[in-house]
Amino acid sequence: MRNYRDLPSGAVDQARALRRNATEAEKRLWRALREQLPTVKFRRQVPHGAYVADFLCFSGKLVVEVDGASHAESAEQDAVRTRYFETQGYQILRFWNHEVMENTEGVVAVIAARLSPSPSHA
Repeated sequence: MRNYRDLPSGAVDQARALRRNATEAEKRLWRALREQLPTVKFRRQVPHGAYVADFLCFSGKLVVEVDGASHAESAEQDAVRTRYFETQGYQILRFWNHEVMENTEGVVAVIAARLSPSPSHA
């Protein structure tokens, strides 16, 4: 279990609320990750610093974000958030809600590929 003591006030409550009120795309991706990548431990709506990651794999150092229409207007905020996670050693994958809804298998395949070691490192 991660230590949440140093998080901003209300971060854990915010993450809980986000888990309870997940979008359909987030629900679909969560089910797909659990079914298709059962050996990979993902957590959803995880507080990390000043942010909450939609899906986070600590062992794979990967953050997966599922963005809705509101993110089209907040590109700079998303860029700041991405830079934060990258400084923490995480890779970021971003998908639009419609990508998850229309091509869940493809989205999971991209995530699986990112988590797999490349042949040159084997």
